[in-house]
Amino acid sequence: MKKLLLVLLLILTACGTPAPTKEILLVSTTSTQDSGLLDVLLPAFTEATGYKAILVATGSGQAIEIAKQGNADVILLHSPAAEKQFMADGWGVDRRLVMHNDFVIVGPQSDPASVHAQTSAADAFLAIFSSASTFVSRGDESGTHVKEKTVWQNAGLNPFDESWYIETGQGQGNTLSIASEKQGYALVDRGTFLAYQSNVDLKILFEGDPILLNMYHVIVVNPEKWAHVNLAGAQAFADFVTSPAGQSIIAQFGVDKFGQPLFTPDADKTDADLGLP
Repeated sequence: MKKLLLVLLLILTACGTPAPTKEILLVSTTSTQDSGLLDVLLPAFTEATGYKAILVATGSGQAIEIAKQGNADVILLHSPAAEKQFMADGWGVDRRLVMHNDFVIVGPQSDPASVHAQTSAADAFLAIFSSASTFVSRGDESGTHVKEKTVWQNAGLNPFDESWYIETGQGQGNTLSIASEKQGYALVDRGTFLAYQSNVDLKILFEGDPILLNMYHVIVVNPEKWAHVNLAGAQAFADFVTSPAGQSIIAQFGVDKFGQPLFTPDADKTDADLGLP
């Protein structure tokens, strides 16, 4: 027995201090996954830093809850109000603007609510409400769902108990598929719609209202809340997506396939530059 213990001690001594983990837990939105951006960005991050990102894709609201439970090192979200509260409550230590695109209202070619003729997002939602046209919502407290509820509120409308209002509780891609099947309207970020448009029978019917701005921030989870947070890896991810290399990937993503980028890089800007208080 003594010999066995001595051998184990020698092995442990020879191994020295364990190397720090080269994996990080990244929780991000389904829109960054469904658009295909992370399929390009994450391998480049691994090549540049040696860290592998273990990805969980979910709605922004759920992503924040996962981080609060200590099951994330870094999060990439598009729900600014919830993100600010997350920071104010001490759950995050570093929040940076990464990129933006916008939300659009999509629907069937027939456009029974004449959404295409409206001049604001609130008017478009009023047209849908007044015509009792099918509207398909994520209903999952994601950044997209929060934005949708904001538009309904600005329009002074409460559609949530109406028979034509459908909540999927699913990600953006599946919600688009259901909207297509039911020939209904939906709010979606432009990047995800362009990635899915060949698979659904929907078209962009309204765009351009400043309220539809869709901003993405990266947040490093506070290691003082959860000691096991991989702070070095999380900071490496935040550094990479806001670096010239990461921003270049974001700027070019989608150009070859869609003739336009799906996101606009913003690491050199502030929230105020984009009109966010």
